[in-house]
Amino acid sequence: MDAASPWLTDKQQRVWRRWLTLNARLPAALHRELQADAGLSLQDYDVLVQLTDTADGRMRVSDLARALHWERSRLSHHVTRMARRGLVEREECPDDGRGAFIVLTPAGRAAIEQAAPAHVSTVRKLVFDSLSDEELDSLAAITDKVLTQLEPDATP
Repeated sequence: MDAASPWLTDKQQRVWRRWLTLNARLPAALHRELQADAGLSLQDYDVLVQLTDTADGRMRVSDLARALHWERSRLSHHVTRMARRGLVEREECPDDGRGAFIVLTPAGRAAIEQAAPAHVSTVRKLVFDSLSDEELDSLAAITDKVLTQLEPDATP
């Protein structure tokens, strides 16, 4: 098959199907681990990571949605569920009546601090422990190339 063919080569097909399997199984395994160890979903953890990466534990809704690559409506529904559990709060923006912040609560900070060590251990075990330094460099290069194709104007 040549570049004009609409079909993947056999090798590309094998790699693509393995990628799809990885894309399904890794998040599921991480979700199960977080749920069992800390009572958090993988999505909860993703939100909490973004908030803890800021100096004051807060982000505008639009910035948080963009950082997570989520639709605003998805974020809104998820944050509502997290707020009911006391992990985050929604705070109106005093400078912009239409805007709002999502704010990390002390309970949210405690939840991620409790969850992080086991989560990192699981990520190491499932992804990094079996890779050599050279394989890790290759994985980084491949990931950067694919991300560049997905977001041509963004730098990895």
